[in-house]
Amino acid sequence: MKIDLLHKPTEYMETVIILQEENGDIDKLEYLPEYLQNAINIVVKQDDFHFKYGSLKSFPFIRSRKRTNIILCGIGNPKELDNDRFRNLIAISVREAIKIEAKEAYLFTGFKNPLSELHFGHMLAEAALLTEYRFNKYLSEPKSSSLQAIHLAMDFKNPHMFNRGVLEGRIFAEATNLARDLVNEPANVIYPESLAEVAKKVALKYGFSIEVFGLDKIKRLKMEAFLAVGKGSKKEPRLILMSYRGNPDPKANTIGLIGKGLTYDSGGYCLKNCQGMVNMKNDMSGAAAVIGTMAAITNLKLKVNVLGIVAACENMISGSAYHAGDIIRSMSGKTIEVVNTDAEGRLTLIDAIHYAISREHIDEVIDIATLTGAAASTFGNQISAVLTNNGALLNKIQSASEFSGEKIWQLPLYEPYKELITSEIADLKNTGGPFAGTITSALFLQEFVAGKPWIHLDIAGTALRDKEQGIYSYGATGVGVRLLTQLLRELE
Repeated sequence: MKIDLLHKPTEYMETVIILQEENGDIDKLEYLPEYLQNAINIVVKQDDFHFKYGSLKSFPFIRSRKRTNIILCGIGNPKELDNDRFRNLIAISVREAIKIEAKEAYLFTGFKNPLSELHFGHMLAEAALLTEYRFNKYLSEPKSSSLQAIHLAMDFKNPHMFNRGVLEGRIFAEATNLARDLVNEPANVIYPESLAEVAKKVALKYGFSIEVFGLDKIKRLKMEAFLAVGKGSKKEPRLILMSYRGNPDPKANTIGLIGKGLTYDSGGYCLKNCQGMVNMKNDMSGAAAVIGTMAAITNLKLKVNVLGIVAACENMISGSAYHAGDIIRSMSGKTIEVVNTDAEGRLTLIDAIHYAISREHIDEVIDIATLTGAAASTFGNQISAVLTNNGALLNKIQSASEFSGEKIWQLPLYEPYKELITSEIADLKNTGGPFAGTITSALFLQEFVAGKPWIHLDIAGTALRDKEQGIYSYGATGVGVRLLTQLLRELE
């Protein structure tokens, strides 16, 4: 989709989108032909349309046998307009344009813009590209968006900054859509080996380094917790290592991004029910977020050093699968009593985290995972849980959240709950039982971060949507890509 500035009036416009403040004056919109102003004013008065926030009205206007589609969208009070609200307004308008099969849309804004030129361009491009996304490759007759261009009718003092914002917003959106594609693919298409192959193609396209370890190398590394989870599957695990070095300073920190990569999770012998297994192809949403983030930061040429790691495997049932009651040894040497084979993601993460710290010598750890049903039950599908041992990192990710619109909420690393993951026969248990599941899972991970500054993101509730809403379509959200990319920008 092309997004640019309209520099001069044009007599015919196929589709017109107007974002207007409450009770605003259409007659003051520059570049909007007078005949369209008159037609819109008539409809606004007849229907008593007041441009309240999120209100939408769409209608056709025919002149000289040419049809113009008109989409009116209310922004309410412009003083309340922030990144998130603006994204939502663009999503509402673009979705309506797609619905009426528009090919070109001319966007008019009848309000004093509180966003900077850079942010305006970023939010416009990001929201438009995220909204038009559809995963329809397996439909016999796929229907794609017909919208090819959005022309913004607005004068900027520095259009270069707007264009830069559009470029950055496009990068954020395309990386998010890459992650959405990976998560939306079924488990018969994306499994450990094929995920590694996709990651290689992404690395080649964007220019970051990649190395993939197979079963033999993983065994030599003694990543027994990771291996235990994948034992029940015929598909062998893969350890995917992605490296981007944007800061040549030898003293610069290296940040480790660790993404949960369960390409399918049956629950193992602690088997999920049928309904619980349907969407378990999304249990690699953390891995997809890391791959998408690596693409974005490389494209943006950020001045940071990042190591992305995905321990990819399937959690299945077979004669070789691990059991509830097993005691396994992690790469760090700590032993774990397996209380529940469906608490598997943390077992893969701890070996990946320990590898990153002990072998790659990373300085900070950020992990992202669809880890606990407790996070989904607590926060629903619009807020991700965040737990951290570092106040400075927390401040950075909260700032990144405000920019990206991906909501987070901090939970405490409540030390007394460590008792719940203490085992009588091993160093740790892999689950603390039915209470405080998101907290106890994070406390489990904390045992392996070696005191490094660390953030844990639990995206179990936010990785999927079951219907269209705002910038999201049905299916994977690509959650974490924009949040982590912006966080890394703030850590430059």
